[in-house]
Amino acid sequence: MATKKQKISNVPNLRFPGFEGEWTKMNLEKASEKINSGKTPLGGESTYTTEGVVFIRSQNVNRDKLELNNTVFISDEVNNSMKNSVVRANDILLNITGASLGRSCVVPPDFETGNVNQHVCIIRLKDGYNPRFIQPVLSSSKGQSIFLSLQTGSGREGLNFESIKSIELDFPRKGEQDKIARFLALIDQRIETQNKIIEQLETLMQGLRVKVFTQKMRFRDDDGGEFAEWEGKTLGDVAEITMGQSPESNSYNTEGVGMPLIQGNADITNRKSNPRNYTSDPTKICEIGDIILTVRAPVGATAKSYHKACIGRGVCSIKNNSKSTIEFLYQYLLDYEPKWVRLEQGSTFTAISGSDIRSIEIAIPSVEEQTKIANLLSAIDEKIEAEKKILVQYEVLKRYLLQNLFI
Repeated sequence: MATKKQKISNVPNLRFPGFEGEWTKMNLEKASEKINSGKTPLGGESTYTTEGVVFIRSQNVNRDKLELNNTVFISDEVNNSMKNSVVRANDILLNITGASLGRSCVVPPDFETGNVNQHVCIIRLKDGYNPRFIQPVLSSSKGQSIFLSLQTGSGREGLNFESIKSIELDFPRKGEQDKIARFLALIDQRIETQNKIIEQLETLMQGLRVKVFTQKMRFRDDDGGEFAEWEGKTLGDVAEITMGQSPESNSYNTEGVGMPLIQGNADITNRKSNPRNYTSDPTKICEIGDIILTVRAPVGATAKSYHKACIGRGVCSIKNNSKSTIEFLYQYLLDYEPKWVRLEQGSTFTAISGSDIRSIEIAIPSVEEQTKIANLLSAIDEKIEAEKKILVQYEVLKRYLLQNLFI
């Protein structure tokens, strides 16, 4: 792939060898056979059926794909009454209203037939234009910026057909379009595979946690012997719990003065502490490695502290004692997350108290078995984390290519 250090003509920064000449700028209407959306069938949702012709809604256009796992259908009769919005294979679908505005996909080549509602626009290209070249441009940061500038309507986001037709893009000849499209398709396939790897590992982890914490799966000691039976305790018996206390707001700063401040779920990212603010007047303290548990909505979200920090009233910190290991408690609380809802209290927002947390009943094995459980589950956690980092690398690569393979 060739790199041009300076743009001296209408060509991209990166270009495959063998292609020359400037790209042609034109609006989307000139490259398209049709640009229009569907409509709500007469009778609305009452016309939906459990089989028949696929009826595509904005939620079906997601992650650059046509997702049909939440699909409704319409009858042939209804479909025939909306002939202008019949969807074909290789059409580009673009969401034109609401929160999903700007999401797009290309209809798969094996798609037989379908129809769309009024929130989805069909872009059907003329011969000589590859939809899998154009759709990545629409989903890129450049495309999203264009949609943001074209939104219309008072109080509601939306795109009209004239504005979509007026979108100007740069086109190479068909052969170069096809080359770029095939290359990006390979990246997309790798991203999809990586997502599946992560989903499979997370499913495995979920199943293992259920088996471990219901004791359907037990470990043996290093000599092959059985460990003692698990004992019924409270969380307060096996852990030290410190409820947070918010410092005075006039002590908050973003300049790094004092101690990082963990106030609630907003200071947690990917189950790791990620403080937004500091405080020069710390109150309650957590240490690196402590478990952080949110005590206000959402209640029970579990994370690890990567900071020695002040904890505000939206969280508590949890340390192990001689009866427990910190990693076992962390894995146990991850499994326990869905169960906190029954302890939530309050009408304005949900919250739990220190006594609620300390009184949680917990079945706990010996420290030795805890260690074996924690080693297994944390190893899978680490594998998931590593696969997510690979996914991020592919996504970064795709963004780079979208910025440099196109004008």
